[in-house]
Amino acid sequence: MSQNFPNLELRPPLFYNWKVGIRFELGVDYDSDDAHENSPYIQGVYNRAITLFKSLHNLDDDIFIVADADDFADGYKHRTRVFSRYLKDKSFLYRLNLTTIPYHFPEDDDEEIYKTYRFTLKCKTSDFRYISMIKAICNQDMGIKPSIFNRIYFINISRETIFYIYDDRGCDLLATTPETVRDVYQKYNDFLLDYDRIAIDEIFK
Repeated sequence: MSQNFPNLELRPPLFYNWKVGIRFELGVDYDSDDAHENSPYIQGVYNRAITLFKSLHNLDDDIFIVADADDFADGYKHRTRVFSRYLKDKSFLYRLNLTTIPYHFPEDDDEEIYKTYRFTLKCKTSDFRYISMIKAICNQDMGIKPSIFNRIYFINISRETIFYIYDDRGCDLLATTPETVRDVYQKYNDFLLDYDRIAIDEIFK
């Protein structure tokens, strides 16, 4: 992070906190009847998220998976289920690193009692069930199980990118340079979030 993304604080909204980024829209034409796994809406969300992930991560790429869990001073217990369920080899859990960092949303913590636990695991893309994990991240606000409510960041060491799905609505992609992700920008241009399209296009001029 210090080498490729100096001074970047790993917290949402990533797109607005870094000079080279793309914000993609995942959920299109949501309807209140779409809150189930087989709905056209959620299947479209899955398809876009998984397609983008595959375009950015080769199976042999070295990556960091970072999971942030917030402690609201109510007895949160350290849990590794977010990793254990999706790792192909459970022995990788011994590589898991845990640090406690300042709560990322101090504006919501008037009494300054909250904190954030950060779990970090270095592995290769092929070491975890990324399709199942991505679906669970997308499910977090849909009432569909399994769900992952942690903030999950995929930091690709090989490609020098950060991929973050914030929920079924969309995801952010950061890169060290525009050329690093120009192919993704061009190939999936129709996925771009229209609200930020002008700003994104300016990056790749």
